[in-house]
Amino acid sequence: MLREIPRVVRLVRAPVPQDLVLPVEGVRPEELVDTWGAARGDGRRHEGIDIFAPRETQVLAATGGLVVRRGWNELGGRRVAVLGPGGQYHYYAHLEEYGDPKPGNWVEAGTVLGYVGDSGNAQGTPTHLHYGIYEITGAVNPYPRLAFTPRPLAGEGPGVRARQAPSPSP
Repeated sequence: MLREIPRVVRLVRAPVPQDLVLPVEGVRPEELVDTWGAARGDGRRHEGIDIFAPRETQVLAATGGLVVRRGWNELGGRRVAVLGPGGQYHYYAHLEEYGDPKPGNWVEAGTVLGYVGDSGNAQGTPTHLHYGIYEITGAVNPYPRLAFTPRPLAGEGPGVRARQAPSPSP
């Protein structure tokens, strides 16, 4: 484990990616709905977004990093957490099943972490992935980094010109 310390330090020091892999196979950015901050039970606010998809659709790592947690909790049910660039903690919850990566495994963006479900407090709701990002100062809305993933404009080849996310309002 000690030989992994330099790799973890490089990961934490790496810049935070502004564009992430959409973490549910087959879902397009234009299908996302920003559910950040929506009211939840017990006076809580939603600290992430819900990405709806059929049960057992692949859940993909939005970024490379180190799997730091995999297991059950009351709210998230089956969940996986990945420590990503910039020290951000990427949280994938309500899984039906886990993929192969276990805590201590390194993953690349796009690695299958699990499969969409309704575990935890989502039991009986439409199947979805709850995806959240956390940093030392608290939760961060992942929606802008997923909904505006650069892609070629219609009629242009790859790499010619990419769409840009709208500038944040002051």
